[in-house]
Amino acid sequence: MAEPIFITPSEVIEYIFCPRFIYFMNCLDIPQHEEKRYKVLKGREIHEEKSRINRDYLRKKIGCVDKEIDVYLASPTLHLRGIIDEVLFFGDGTLAPLDYKFAEFNDHVFQTHFIQSALYGLLIRENYQKEVNKGYVCYVRSNNFLKELNFSEDKFRQAKGIVEKIFEIVQKNYFPSRTKSLNRCIDCCYKNICVK
Repeated sequence: MAEPIFITPSEVIEYIFCPRFIYFMNCLDIPQHEEKRYKVLKGREIHEEKSRINRDYLRKKIGCVDKEIDVYLASPTLHLRGIIDEVLFFGDGTLAPLDYKFAEFNDHVFQTHFIQSALYGLLIRENYQKEVNKGYVCYVRSNNFLKELNFSEDKFRQAKGIVEKIFEIVQKNYFPSRTKSLNRCIDCCYKNICVK
């Protein structure tokens, strides 16, 4: 029996940026060398620091009664796996993901942040068998501003649909269309090998 294929929320972010990222990373096995990118390195540093400093901190203002830190969850049915920065437990029995972003909040939640949080919500819902109807993003560069995201079944369906598209690229090994936003190509690590 073949090993199950798992997609990570990070790969979903790459797919939303440009579907060809998935082909180059997963089908051709060409790394993007994230370890050389400042924002990636800074983000990892922030996650480690928050895990250490915030170990006992509970966000009581939003009704949090307990939390788990750096939780690895997987779902073969969703073809999804990932490490959630924090799983928050609320007094009403619901749970929510919290994700730290080394970014500023400018009155707008990027689609990548919303979809990533919804995917974490799906993983929590399946693994804990508890209701998940919201998620949180902590924007570190905006003085740790905490943004609440409300999930609907439509948002969960949209997130699952993206995972299915990625799974199809990986499983069928096909070369997808590139992003429609050509500005993204300027700073792309694959621009020298990507057929226009």
